[in-house]
Amino acid sequence: MPIVVDIDVMLAKRKMSVGELADRVGITPANLAVLKNGRAKAVRFATLSALCEVLECQPGDLLRWEPAEMRDAFT
Repeated sequence: MPIVVDIDVMLAKRKMSVGELADRVGITPANLAVLKNGRAKAVRFATLSALCEVLECQPGDLLRWEPAEMRDAFT
């Protein structure tokens, strides 16, 4: 999928664990892992908003579009 999820980057910048983020956002660590690892098919705006609030960032800091050719070059 051409949408890349950079939650792990923001977690590192904020020195926050996945478990802490999940607790503060109000989702399970398993569901956060699905989103973080790019396996989610969708994300609710309420969840995205909560992630941005807790991580003090913009949606574009968490999600980005990357052309398939670019991804394939690095795998």
